[in-house]
Amino acid sequence: MKLKILHTNDVHSNFDNFAKVATLIKQHKDENTIVLEGGDFADFRSIELQGTKGMAAIELLDSLGYDALTIGNNEMFNGVDTLEHMASNSPFPFISNNLFKKDKTEINGVSKSVILKKNGLRILITGSSPNMGVFNEGLGIYMTDYKKEILEEINKNEGNYDICILLSHIGTFADEPLALEIPEIDIIISAHDHKLFTEAKVINNTIINSAGNYGEHLGIVELEINEGKVKLLHSATISSKDVDKDEQILSLLKINKEKAIEVLSEPLYKLPKALWHDVMEENPLTNLIAEGLKDILSCDIGLINSGICNAGIFHEMTKKKLIEVCPSPLNPTSFDIQGKFIREALEQSLDAQVCLADGRGPGFRGKFAGRLHIAGAEIVHDGKKVHAIYVNDIPLEDEKWYSVASSDFLQRGSIYEGLANNRNEKYLAEEIKDVIRLYANKEEFIERASMNRWKELSTVEELV
Repeated sequence: MKLKILHTNDVHSNFDNFAKVATLIKQHKDENTIVLEGGDFADFRSIELQGTKGMAAIELLDSLGYDALTIGNNEMFNGVDTLEHMASNSPFPFISNNLFKKDKTEINGVSKSVILKKNGLRILITGSSPNMGVFNEGLGIYMTDYKKEILEEINKNEGNYDICILLSHIGTFADEPLALEIPEIDIIISAHDHKLFTEAKVINNTIINSAGNYGEHLGIVELEINEGKVKLLHSATISSKDVDKDEQILSLLKINKEKAIEVLSEPLYKLPKALWHDVMEENPLTNLIAEGLKDILSCDIGLINSGICNAGIFHEMTKKKLIEVCPSPLNPTSFDIQGKFIREALEQSLDAQVCLADGRGPGFRGKFAGRLHIAGAEIVHDGKKVHAIYVNDIPLEDEKWYSVASSDFLQRGSIYEGLANNRNEKYLAEEIKDVIRLYANKEEFIERASMNRWKELSTVEELV
């Protein structure tokens, strides 16, 4: 008996590329085919997803006859309520064997495993989601040990299936040990760390394949199954680069974008004052975020990089404008750090090359890293070197520990590496864009945001 598996992973809402993958799926699909998604298909930077509570992603996958999806971290990032809404309304199963609500109850619509029947073949499909560690509580989730859960699903379904497929959004680094430790797994569709295999690997008779990321490739695995034994006939990851876009997918995207824009364009409020933005220059929008973070997390200092935003907001606040201006799904984050590392990061921020560095990193959707903006402090500098830093009018002490409200991007030491020397990190489930929404109509915060914190040495009277 033959089985063909077509698979995608880590598309991250790159729907232009996915429209090309759709063409490939239709070309390669036959009566022996199942289609699987390895997670992180739904990235909520997308207007289509934000405005439809994720259902635009479901429609795209359903239109191509996807048989199952495992839940990646990006499917979690818009909160458990959105995940439940998507999973409960999906015509194909959302699978995760190790993902629960933070009170350890099941997430509505999510299955630990399913048995799919194809031409008489019984296929056990289970899937594992990545443990987000300290983010779990902020996201409202609880994670169990994926190895234990995989074994439990295999044992629970013993005798009821012919082959076992694992959709693993843990990462390829974890999948090879799984193949060695759990020989009952016949096929692993690997995801999360964006690895592209030119062909499937076979380890301990387990077949592992991964299709890279961003919809740039479609994975294909062709098998022959005889009396429970699985033989690999062919495997590949096919580039979508020069493929025509599927018209059905483009039509669905157009319809859902129109729906989303209508929903997201409803005015939230008028701005009391325009909030302009600049990657290099101190600006009121980024200062407002720093002020809002400091307030919402009750810290000594608010600290954020201007690359978190792409543009300013001038007249009216809408959800659509927030997504366009601040697309990164980063979380407000607090941590404790010594003054010397704050000083080091602020001094780095005077370097244009640092500010204009490629800001790419986990969860970051901006082009440039941007200049650091601060609340609760003032910096005296000469354009190249920091001469003094005052926290609440008191000179910053290098060895003293300060509480800082920031983003998880900076807390990890992205671009500003010294900031990784922190402790006692805590995360909120909200996103940085929510801080803008909450504070952009508060006149006292807007007034503070218009006051410069970076003081040129020549303008500071007492130091002239």
